[in-house]
Amino acid sequence: MGKAKIVAIVGEAAVRKELSGDTDREATALAVRYLLQLLAERAPGNTVEVRVPPFGAVQAIEGPRHTRGTPPNVIETDAATWVALATGSLSWDDALAADRVSASGSRADLAGQLPVLRVAAV
Repeated sequence: MGKAKIVAIVGEAAVRKELSGDTDREATALAVRYLLQLLAERAPGNTVEVRVPPFGAVQAIEGPRHTRGTPPNVIETDAATWVALATGSLSWDDALAADRVSASGSRADLAGQLPVLRVAAV
């Protein structure tokens, strides 16, 4: 049995709450997981693993599949950076330049996949 999908109305409300600064751990977790879900839906595949500890991780991007151990393409960041990247308030290049993202592997690049959700000003 797979994980239950987060419905848009719930996920977007959590993202708006996170962006407003009026947040708590539960809302942060929900926002992160919803945005990871959108990435996996937008760019299905198993080539790149995107990790936002401790809240979630997904595999995305079409290409060679790994089956054991650490995937060859891994992206890891914190929750605030992920929300900023996924909503378009931070660019992929700026996040890399500021060392806010760890990206290893030749396909560990989300520049063409972001943002996954545009949110009106809160």
